[in-house]
Amino acid sequence: MSPDSKRRPRSDASRNRARLVAAAREALAEAGNDVAFDVIAQRAGVGNATLYRHFPTRADLLVAVYADEVAALCRHGEQLLESAEPTSALFAWLDEFVVHVATKRALALAATEDTGERHTMLFRDWHASITSIADRLVRRAQPTLRSDLTATDVLTLASGAALSADAARARRLVALLRSGIAASTSTD
Repeated sequence: MSPDSKRRPRSDASRNRARLVAAAREALAEAGNDVAFDVIAQRAGVGNATLYRHFPTRADLLVAVYADEVAALCRHGEQLLESAEPTSALFAWLDEFVVHVATKRALALAATEDTGERHTMLFRDWHASITSIADRLVRRAQPTLRSDLTATDVLTLASGAALSADAARARRLVALLRSGIAASTSTD
């Protein structure tokens, strides 16, 4: 490895990459996953060469956008772990999670389309990040939840809600889920 390869990217290169990811996120949300690279470069205020230098393929750009979305979801979970009441924190995060799944599924699939082992590795890493934050939120809220509830249970139920409905309906289903997994206070 040469000394040059260990250097951090120039600040303008980092800014351009961030602008490209932000522009791609907006354009993808508006026009779908087939939005033209030219549109993304123009929105970011860079030339096509800069776009292709950072993201040689559409899949590379889609991966960067989706990875950024997963990171934001997990960062929000971290913030909730430190600031909100445990049960409220869990359900605030689940609310965001179902919207993420309902609205970003096509992006996640497109980002890993036709990439073989890369697909498996990326999904495994994203899944591990999401599961880790969910586990921490569930464990923190455990005193108010069913004692046999796991993060996998919660994510499976929330994912089912997100995949079966639009984002608004998925949020409603998560609200219903809350009463179903609360610890029973009856003396039956």
